Amino acid sequence: MNNWFGRFQMWLQRVMAGRYGGDQLNWLLLILYLILWAAGMFSGFVLFPILAWLLFFLILFRMFSRNRAKRWAENQKFLNIWNRIKGFFTSRTAQLKDRDHRYFTCPHCKNKLRVPRGKGKIQITCPVCRTQFVKKT
Repeated sequence: MNNWFGRFQMWLQRVMAGRYGGDQLNWLLLILYLILWAAGMFSGFVLFPILAWLLFFLILFRMFSRNRAKRWAENQKFLNIWNRIKGFFTSRTAQLKDRDHRYFTCPHCKNKLRVPRGKGKIQITCPVCRTQFVKKT
């Protein structure tokens, strides 16, 4: 069994030599494929399996592509969007957990400002643009 697995591993390495392989975008596409496939199985709606197969072929195309620079650029665009979405939810979660501070947005430069909670009505000065505004904490 070990010998067979070793031969298979060597064969797979030869096949994938010079090809792009998998990345984060492929993982997202694979998850979407599985969701569409399951939705098609349980709902009986014909469009879901068709979309799932299209996603599957897109995943295979990206994995076996020899144009590594283009696939890498696609993944970087995806990661830029993904990190903005992830950062938004991460910062919101941190703000909700922080019971000692209130968060305000500067009306001029849109910078996030953190001030102590429970100080009443205070004048807040943005450290970036020096805009002053009054808020209740």
